Amino acid sequence: MELGQFVEDTVHEPTQTDGPGFDLTVAEVFEVDTPGRIDFGGGELEDAEMTSPERTLRNPDDDYEWWHLDSGQYLLEYNESLSLPSDLVAEIQTREAVRERGAFHPTLTVQSLGRVPLSVGGAGVSLKENARVSTIVGIDRR
Repeated sequence: MELGQFVEDTVHEPTQTDGPGFDLTVAEVFEVDTPGRIDFGGGELEDAEMTSPERTLRNPDDDYEWWHLDSGQYLLEYNESLSLPSDLVAEIQTREAVRERGAFHPTLTVQSLGRVPLSVGGAGVSLKENARVSTIVGIDRR
């Protein structure tokens, strides 16, 4: 199965498909400011309030800005969207470049791309807009 047939809104498909799998890029980062609510039946379900950390240019001539993320928990939002038939799911893993710099998200089996929790350790990490952060490593039948 060709992964690209299921992924839309890519930033630069030749780069995103250069290695094994299909790389996903970060569009936005969020911090949870106030807690959400989760109950058994969904009648009291309430969204958390979130904000995006400040972005800065590293160089004045840059086209894209950077987030400096301190140690903690964040939510990532991808540029890409995923459109799978109902009988298929995708497995998504953190890219090695992200893991080796002290950040990661859980391996996920998904049918669509929602926000993904990102854990950042140690001294934090700097993350540039559109950075490749995750990889779809495969598509499987449910």
